[in-house]
Amino acid sequence: MEQNLNGRVLVFSGRANVELAEDICKYMKIELGRTVIKDFSDEEIYVRIEENVRGGDVFVIQPTCYPGNTNLMELLIMIDALRRSSARRITAVIPYYGYARQDRKSEPRVPITSKLVADLIVTAGTDRVLTVDLHAGQIQGFFNIPVDHLFSMKVLIPYLQSLDLKDMVVISPDAGGVERARAFAKRLGVNLAIIDKRREAANEAKAMNIIGDVVDKVCFVVDDMIDTAGTLVEGTAALLEAGAREVHACCTHAVLSGPALERISKSGIKSIVATNTIPVRDTMKNHPKIKILSVAPLLGEAILRINQETSVSSLFDL
Repeated sequence: MEQNLNGRVLVFSGRANVELAEDICKYMKIELGRTVIKDFSDEEIYVRIEENVRGGDVFVIQPTCYPGNTNLMELLIMIDALRRSSARRITAVIPYYGYARQDRKSEPRVPITSKLVADLIVTAGTDRVLTVDLHAGQIQGFFNIPVDHLFSMKVLIPYLQSLDLKDMVVISPDAGGVERARAFAKRLGVNLAIIDKRREAANEAKAMNIIGDVVDKVCFVVDDMIDTAGTLVEGTAALLEAGAREVHACCTHAVLSGPALERISKSGIKSIVATNTIPVRDTMKNHPKIKILSVAPLLGEAILRINQETSVSSLFDL
């Protein structure tokens, strides 16, 4: 490793996704930093850093996935502990940024919670944020500190190419996802189609029309996250009804909450490929339709480059 001015690199993890943190450290060929994290009987979180971090370049890995409030609070407490321990620089590595869907005032008298969470993270003492596939790219602007926004395409595209599928078409599940789906379609050299849907209520969607040719095509629905899978199941049914030969999906964040796994099992979707930004539950590991790819090398390489002050944007090249 080249000499740098940021001090030795130290990686710590909250309890949200320890397996990913360990894989990142394996890629970087370093040990995961030692911490004690526990809950008091009233569910207050206690953190103690068991390493000397003075003058160090510290990275805290903690997606704010379920339970989102607990994991967010744990991240804030760890950052405060590191700041008070004289770390030179603290980077919050948030593979999945929770509350990202609350990024605007969609109706009167509602909060912009994404901005509130960003303010909390900065106020706690964070100097930099490293994240993957924000639900809305403009969330970067909610932070008054540098944000490195990585894309899981670096992991997903090579896998999709390795399938060597004929007659593939990339599907955007809604109008808002067209930019993401177009990027996939361009790099895969295939056509793009769009599902025009109308959302009736939160976590509920009704697929309406298919824009584009999907007849006898292998369709890959591309999204940043799959939550309850309602949108995906409706879209799959619409695509099959429109004449698609097969329907698959890929996403970055496999939230898969509530009835998601049951819906996927009963639907006509052939497979789902996702990444491990969110911890992979046993029910997902053993699910016949779900394949998980690791973003550990992507995040590990980004951490090394941030520490060495070299280009992170080159990680976007495929």
